[in-house]
Amino acid sequence: MLKKVLIIGASALLFLGGSLMGNAFAAPNDVNAAISNAQTAADTAFMLISAALVLLMTPGLAFFYGGFVRSRNILNTLMMSFVLMAIVGVTWILWGYSLAFAPGNAIIGGLQWFGLNGVGYELSDYLKGSNPADIVSYAPTIPHQAFMIYQAMFAIITPALISGAIAERMNFTAYSLFVLLWSTFIYSPLAHMVWAKGGLLGLYGGWGALDFAGGTVVHISSGVSALVAAIVLKPRKTYPERLSPPHNVPFILLGAGLLWFGWFGFNAGSALASGPLATAAFVATNTSAAAGALTWLILEKVLRGKPTAVGAATGAVAGLVGITPAAGFVTPVAAILIGSITAVVCFYAISFKHKLQIDDALDTYPVHGVGGTVGAILTGIFATTAVNSAGKNGLLYGNPGLLVTQILATVVAYIIGGVGTFIILKILDATVGLRVKEEAELQGLDINEHGEEGYNEEFGERINFSNKH
Repeated sequence: MLKKVLIIGASALLFLGGSLMGNAFAAPNDVNAAISNAQTAADTAFMLISAALVLLMTPGLAFFYGGFVRSRNILNTLMMSFVLMAIVGVTWILWGYSLAFAPGNAIIGGLQWFGLNGVGYELSDYLKGSNPADIVSYAPTIPHQAFMIYQAMFAIITPALISGAIAERMNFTAYSLFVLLWSTFIYSPLAHMVWAKGGLLGLYGGWGALDFAGGTVVHISSGVSALVAAIVLKPRKTYPERLSPPHNVPFILLGAGLLWFGWFGFNAGSALASGPLATAAFVATNTSAAAGALTWLILEKVLRGKPTAVGAATGAVAGLVGITPAAGFVTPVAAILIGSITAVVCFYAISFKHKLQIDDALDTYPVHGVGGTVGAILTGIFATTAVNSAGKNGLLYGNPGLLVTQILATVVAYIIGGVGTFIILKILDATVGLRVKEEAELQGLDINEHGEEGYNEEFGERINFSNKH
């Protein structure tokens, strides 16, 4: 009896021990899987939050621009940003993302991802890659659709920036068609050339230009397009004899604040994963914005006697624009220099624009075009692999070739944005027309283009509440 008990006990111990040993051997794989799943969850959450922050920048831009225009054009100006969330929110899903990021040639992607065909929730082989120079060096852990929707927010805000140059005079139907064509034939190819595998300009098989979050793709392209649009549309009827001051400076500060806040998603999110690189970009973004605002205020105080709220907002935006291509490649001290230098150049660019009497109504080119150009060039000077090993060293760290590459990429962006915009506007002018009628422009675009008013005070009935009982 005792012998049977010992045999049963020994067998039980062997079985239990084998199971425990099996679990012990399996534990490393289980731990690795748990770590991988946790990293995917964290990075995906980070990217979705970043995407939401970038989307917030578009209504932020609407308030920033809206504060500058006359009160009778406030709704039209807000709508010129808001409508992009609708137009590009659809077209990016249908064909924009495929043209920008699907495998294609050096200029543009193919249409195999039309309607997000094949773009699912898996960790896409396209994002994984096998080459260290692939986009995986930034993002091995997020679903393909997370990457897609993040990029959608960039595609939404970029053409909205152009609206600042053509404010208070463009037909809303023509504008809507313009941004539809512009986002398809200018933005998507530029995004492909800079950020997609095999693109002409970027790190992933191209010239090797650095653009962390959109210096060329977003700011230079929209800035030079805004300049061309302002010239083609010609000045407002009251320009330059009768220029109105901003009708709502608090809106300008609110918009600038929302832009600053959302820009953390714009730049830090471009690391495409939560971690050290996102942190570096976040710190550089805030630092450059602060330096830009401070520099602008100092310039106003020294040269004009009084620092203004509009100046603080404009300087902060200039600093944000300047750091955008460099955010994930430079140190915090370099970010101070980039923000300050960009603010100085943009400050004088606005003054020079006024001398040329080009009616870029809200200074889109002097801030975004010039700021993006300065930022792209300074990236070629201050970039260091000490911050981002997947990048390159710039001129300051012994590589003058990067500066040359940055300048060449900037020239390409100017040509594509400028020539493409000119062609699109000429086609629209010959078909639907670009300008509203003179009477509508003088009355205001809110009532004429949208049939409503922002404040019910320009042409609507004024209510005297003192007579109400």
